[in-house]
Amino acid sequence: MEPDLFTAAAEERQEKDPASSPLAVRMRPRTLDEVVGQQHLLKPGSPLRRLVGEGGGGPAGPSSVILWGPPGTGKTTLAYVVSKATNKRFVELSAITAGVKEVRAVIDGARRATGGFGKETVLFLDEIHRFSKAQQDSLLPAVENRWVTLIAATTENPYFSVISPLLSRSLLLTLEPLTDDDLRALQHRAIAEERGLGGAVTLPADAEAHLLRIAGGDARRALTALEAGAGSALSKGEQEITLQTLEESVDRAAVKYDRDGDQHYDVASALIKSIRGSDVDAALHYLARMIEAGEDPRFIARRLMISASEDIGLADPTALPTAVAAAQAVAMIGFPEAALTLSHATIALALAPKSNAATTAIGAALEDVRKGLAGPVPPHLRDGHYKGAAKLGHAQGYVYPHDVPGGIAAQQYAPDAIHGRRYYQPTRYGAEARYADVADRVRERLRGETRTERPAPKKGPKKGPEESPGKAEPQAEPHAQSKAGTEESADAQ
Repeated sequence: MEPDLFTAAAEERQEKDPASSPLAVRMRPRTLDEVVGQQHLLKPGSPLRRLVGEGGGGPAGPSSVILWGPPGTGKTTLAYVVSKATNKRFVELSAITAGVKEVRAVIDGARRATGGFGKETVLFLDEIHRFSKAQQDSLLPAVENRWVTLIAATTENPYFSVISPLLSRSLLLTLEPLTDDDLRALQHRAIAEERGLGGAVTLPADAEAHLLRIAGGDARRALTALEAGAGSALSKGEQEITLQTLEESVDRAAVKYDRDGDQHYDVASALIKSIRGSDVDAALHYLARMIEAGEDPRFIARRLMISASEDIGLADPTALPTAVAAAQAVAMIGFPEAALTLSHATIALALAPKSNAATTAIGAALEDVRKGLAGPVPPHLRDGHYKGAAKLGHAQGYVYPHDVPGGIAAQQYAPDAIHGRRYYQPTRYGAEARYADVADRVRERLRGETRTERPAPKKGPKKGPEESPGKAEPQAEPHAQSKAGTEESADAQ
């Protein structure tokens, strides 16, 4: 890194008084072997290994790289390791404060260092997505001619935030969120090592689990919370960072939720039962508990997809597409934004009309099959596309539904053993009322019955409602979504 009086003084102070720097800074890896996680980027011969001079030189020099990943996954750390391990000239810029002028100054300095001293320059540019197109354009000649080897870091999708010419001249390396095991190893190292907490405190299992939930895959956040908890414990004269101390120091309550134990299943069950019971507020409460506890958003999305078919079905045909769309969105965006999508889907499912007719239908059909009520497929439905099928009577007598008026032919489809059984018993709730009418009409046509249409009412003098005592008011269905019904419900509350 370019030496200057201020940087040298800061580094000297850190060496004499390590506590003057945040724990996250003190615990930065000094070599690639100390980096936790991202092992897919640290294999022998990888671009990062070659940047620090491992694997020899040869005619192929190290490539410029763009590091893309969520906050706290090690982008700045990797650049820091390169700066310490390489014998190259290392310059750091932040796109938040730097502009074209600073970039050109670095490039000019790199050209002088290469021509005058034969020393290569590594430029670390943090938050590159904050550079405008013109600012990114200024990097192109230096990267293309390898006057500098660029290490650029971004938390945003580089396909949208980095110009194509710069992408084509660099290798895109994707960093993954750190796992709980990665963060656990980092915490243990921070507690034990002298440059960290030097064994001054211990971290019990329940406090460690809470700290992992707080971190959410972010190493910097994990170490910041650990340092806060350690400082609070030591100020009270305690050597153990208890769960209560950690909650007080980070101002965040521990959610009683074990992702691998009873709480995992109990809260998930309560979420689904609240949706089934149409209690949208309770459903959102349990959803929030799962989110806050660090539950896998894909697990929540899967439960919502099941609920859409199990408890809503055709009462609201849009429920399943909503849940599936939510699952796809969650897989693409992840937390924290995925919380909005899960809330959207949960509210829609909780307020939808309910029907378990699809659930009971397949349950009844499966029960009959398991009892042995199957029987041979009726001959006229069997495959008749091969030679000799007609001699066996296969597909003989089959009536092609598209050839008859209405598209429904009166013929038997089910095996004799279950002919006449009704598995699908639709409700009259929501949109399923329409399916109930359709199912009745279709079953009559299949039996060869013709429904007798009611004669049209005779036209007469128009009467008001008080003059028609024989006309019953239509019965309101559960979850009727009319404006009047909504207002009456609100008044009742």
